[in-house]
Amino acid sequence: MRGGARANAGRPKGSGKYGEPTKSVRLPLSVIEQLPQLLDQQQSRTTLSEVYRPQKGAVLALPLYQMPVSAGFPSPADDYIEQRLDLNRHLIKNPAATFMARVSGDSMIGVGIHDGDVIIVDRSLEPRDGQIVIAVLNGELTVKRLRQERQRLFLQAENPDYPDLEITDASAFQIWGVVTNVIHTL
Repeated sequence: MRGGARANAGRPKGSGKYGEPTKSVRLPLSVIEQLPQLLDQQQSRTTLSEVYRPQKGAVLALPLYQMPVSAGFPSPADDYIEQRLDLNRHLIKNPAATFMARVSGDSMIGVGIHDGDVIIVDRSLEPRDGQIVIAVLNGELTVKRLRQERQRLFLQAENPDYPDLEITDASAFQIWGVVTNVIHTL
């Protein structure tokens, strides 16, 4: 018997360098030669100053009170806990494809993403028009809203002080993932 899949052949899923499934991508040869430099540049950029990966199996169970908290007039509080809430289960749908990053800058303040906030990014989601994504544009890592108008693609800031960035054929562009949540300190 020749060819085809063999039992127990190959590397176990999720055991590679990035700890998540991989996907084959067709790229022009000129881009492949630049890829190691782009990856090194992305790791040293400060647009997103820190990147976190949730620890596999880590549980953070915090108390969840049964009584809702009023945002209008105050109401008497109940002193008993209904259950415990695991923030990983609540905020992270696909742990193997999720990472967190700390934001640097104010280009997304219009949607409540501020300097120093932590964003949760899911790489397994297919990016769509209108979603907030983490992308690499010409070697710079950035968080912006993805916009498609006719046949043109843009990365849009949510701050009028920043221009939209048009993605052209000359752009070195890749989307790293879709932002699903933001952790914001008051």
